[in-house]
Amino acid sequence: MRRIIGVNTWVWTSPLDDDSLAEIAAKAAGMGFGSIELPVETPGDWSPDAAADVLREHRLAPVVVGAMGPGRNLIAAPGSEIVATQNYLVHCLGVAERLGSRVVAGPFTSETGRTWRMDAEERAARYRELQDSLGPVVRAAERSGIRLAIEPLNRYETSLVNTVEQALEALGPLLGPGLGLALDSYHLNIEEKRVGDAIRLAGEHLAYVQVCGNDRGAVGDDHIDWPAFLDALDDVGYSGPLGLESFTGDNDTIAVAASVWRPLAASQDELAARSIRYLTALQDERERA
Repeated sequence: MRRIIGVNTWVWTSPLDDDSLAEIAAKAAGMGFGSIELPVETPGDWSPDAAADVLREHRLAPVVVGAMGPGRNLIAAPGSEIVATQNYLVHCLGVAERLGSRVVAGPFTSETGRTWRMDAEERAARYRELQDSLGPVVRAAERSGIRLAIEPLNRYETSLVNTVEQALEALGPLLGPGLGLALDSYHLNIEEKRVGDAIRLAGEHLAYVQVCGNDRGAVGDDHIDWPAFLDALDDVGYSGPLGLESFTGDNDTIAVAASVWRPLAASQDELAARSIRYLTALQDERERA
C-alpha cells in the first residue's frame, strides 16, 4: 500500500504563523511532500482561511495537530482548566473542518511533561476521568465527521498513556468514528517491546501515523526496521499519510520541550529531504517486489 508522505511545520518553526506557513508550504511541496501537519499551539497564531488558500495552491492535504502545553489537562486539574482544554480541542476540530482535515492528532490527555507515580487504583480512576472529559469532545468530532486521534507518549513526557495497550484501556468505551489512536514511531521505539505488534494491536483504531528516526532525526538514518513498520501498517489496513514529525532547535521553547539538545541533521531542510527520499525509495521498492 502506497501512502502520502507528510511533514510537520515544527521541523522548521514554532509557533507557526501565516507568513511562515506560506514559506514552508512552498518548500514542502517542492520537496515532494503531499500533506502537511499544521500545529494549533495557540488559537489565532495563524488563519485557517489563509491556510486553506495556501494548501490549495500547493496541493497539500491538511492534517491538524494539537499541543498540550502548560495548563492543558483533561485529568487531575481544576474544572475550569478541563473545560478550557475541552474548548481548545473543539476549536481544533473547527480548524480541521475549515481546512478539510479528517483528523486532529495529538497527546490529548494531560500537559506534556507532567508525570507522577500511580498505583493501579489511581490509574483506573484517571482513565475514567479522562473518558468523562473526552466524551463531549468525541461527540463533537463525530458530528463534524472528524476523528480525534490520541497519541501515547514515552515515559519521560507522560506517565498516563505510554503504550498502545494502555491507550486501548484508557479510551476503550469512546473508540470509534470520533476517536482513534495516533502512533508515532519515536514513542513506539521507546515504549513497545515489538513495534509491529503494537501497530497490529491498534488495528482498526489506528487513525494517524507519525514517523521520524529513532533519535528524532531523518527516517532511514536510524535503526528502526522501516520495511517491517510498513508491513504492520499494511496488515491493519492503514491508508493515511506518514507524517514526518521532528523539531527545530532554533526555538528555545520547542527545543526544551522536545529535548533537542544537538543538531539532528546538517540542516532542517536536509532532515526533511533525507526522510522523504528514503520513504519514497522504500515505497517504490515495495511496489516492484
